[in-house]
Amino acid sequence: MFRKPRDDEIDVFGLTHQGLVRPNNQDHFLIAHLRQRLDVRQSSLPEFSDLPVTEDRLASLMMVADGVGGGVKGEVASRAAVEELAQYITESVRCYYTADTGDTDFTRALEAGALKSHQAVVARGVAEPDHRGMATTLTLWIGVWPWCYLLQVGDSRYYQYRDGHLMQISRDQTMAQELLDSGVFAKAVAAENSPLSHILSSSLGGPQTAPVVKRLPNSWSTIHLLCSDGLTKHVSDERIAERLGAIKSAQQVCEDLLQDALDAGGTDNITITVGRPVAKEPA
Repeated sequence: MFRKPRDDEIDVFGLTHQGLVRPNNQDHFLIAHLRQRLDVRQSSLPEFSDLPVTEDRLASLMMVADGVGGGVKGEVASRAAVEELAQYITESVRCYYTADTGDTDFTRALEAGALKSHQAVVARGVAEPDHRGMATTLTLWIGVWPWCYLLQVGDSRYYQYRDGHLMQISRDQTMAQELLDSGVFAKAVAAENSPLSHILSSSLGGPQTAPVVKRLPNSWSTIHLLCSDGLTKHVSDERIAERLGAIKSAQQVCEDLLQDALDAGGTDNITITVGRPVAKEPA
């Protein structure tokens, strides 16, 4: 099928949990449809509410941010980044009418949105001394049929599952990954076990931000998953693939993966969003 999925053919869900060790939750997520305005489906942010709209869906998006800085600082950073980028996308909605407007323009628009969010987090830290040093990851998936775009800063991940195979599309922006790429670490397992795997080489609000944008083909057979590292610290890619391969609904997969992470220790905040198209007969 080459047609764009209808609204009732999009199965999407997200959740966030503080885990079993952390005293608070520094993660935030947002799931929305993009029309003439932002139509929020679900979010951990209290200000957003569902907007009743009738316009044709131009795009869909999922966003995950994992705050850095400890205590309230991380929560404020991730919240500010998600709010700023959501506002930017809403105000710049004409950029998203169609992917035919040009891949370069679309990519630049997403990069500009990331930098605007970075500046907002930095400004918040400067204005409020208690928030100095805060930063956040941010991973955004936006679908403009038949393409999808990934915007990433930090180490919150984006996976695709298709035809029985799980693929990590994002690249962790950590010091350990940088050393692995440069050949200092000979194997990925060495990078994963290094303390440097928890030190970001790029973030929103931090000393360096390097947003990466990719364009990828989308399809009816692709399942999309975004998550914070609270999931991947405890749940292997093999287990994620197993869960997605047995999917009954996006909500069920998110809840099952959350339980897997909690059963394995739940040492960090855990945020998961899953989306996929499911074909239905026209009413």
